[in-house]
Amino acid sequence: MRSAFLLLPVLFLSITNLLAQERSSGPVIENFGATYEVSNPDIETHMEEVFQVVFDVKDAPEDASEVNKWIATVARFLNMHVAAGKPVETLEVALVLHGNAAYALLNQESYQQKYEVENPNIALIEALDAAGVDIILCGQTAAHRDISKERRIPQAQVALSAMTALIQLQNQNYTLINF
Repeated sequence: MRSAFLLLPVLFLSITNLLAQERSSGPVIENFGATYEVSNPDIETHMEEVFQVVFDVKDAPEDASEVNKWIATVARFLNMHVAAGKPVETLEVALVLHGNAAYALLNQESYQQKYEVENPNIALIEALDAAGVDIILCGQTAAHRDISKERRIPQAQVALSAMTALIQLQNQNYTLINF
């Protein structure tokens, strides 16, 4: 009986720890970009400072039916900062896609023809666009991989190249995050 009472605090702490580790999506991008709450971080987040960030994404998952986790990182970036109390208007975000990641910008019909599955990235990209993220497609990749205007979703803006977009954004003080 005594050992049962000794186990109660351990059980309570274990359950509390599990509950504290739950991920949640939102508040900016629902259904994507789940994050953990971090209470009292040692490094303070500058809540009023404008964060200008450009994500450079070139890879795609091997399974074409999976959401591109590197694109979903943009949703995670937005969600975690706003959930922590940073005003959404202090987040200026661009996403540059090239290489295999560019196929995420194919419209449903073109993606279906290429992979024989629905494009799992469209809802995520639409949500990112609605949140004000600039979605930029490398023009060189688009030409090389036949991702023409007719074959892609309308949220994509085409740059001369990913390199050009990345240079210009960094010259405008965007911080590069690449995968």
